[in-house]
Amino acid sequence: MGINIVLVEPEIPQNTGNIARTCSLTNTALHLVKPLGFSVEDKYLKRAGLDYWNLVEIHYYENFQELFKKYSGKNFFYATTKGKNYYTDINYPENPFIVFGKETKGLSSEILNKNWDKTIKIPMKEGIKRSLNLANSVNIILFEVLRQLDFPHLE
Repeated sequence: MGINIVLVEPEIPQNTGNIARTCSLTNTALHLVKPLGFSVEDKYLKRAGLDYWNLVEIHYYENFQELFKKYSGKNFFYATTKGKNYYTDINYPENPFIVFGKETKGLSSEILNKNWDKTIKIPMKEGIKRSLNLANSVNIILFEVLRQLDFPHLE
């Protein structure tokens, strides 16, 4: 097992496709929690992932509880604009799970309320009600985790 990116109820196929491409090139597993806002047969999803789909390890779950139960005892970190810590403040262990919410609403209060001490955020301009694109946010945090772990299995 290595680094794990979790997308909870992603809505935009192009974002998920771009994230799948990044995961394939970084030996990162991608976990998709339903409901998905698109079909995995979606042409935009496939176009965004280009020909990397066969190179990425993808897992699907009916809900977040199913994933969390399967990997109980693992280290989970929750990306949110309301995060307690900057993503750079964390010393990431091997094999972490970095969890991201849907594009329009982020992670549910149910997930966040149970995990405030494990929330992380990317610093952004104050007073703006928008946030970075999901695929960009995944890349920023993923590459910090990879850097801290000395870019395992990458050249």
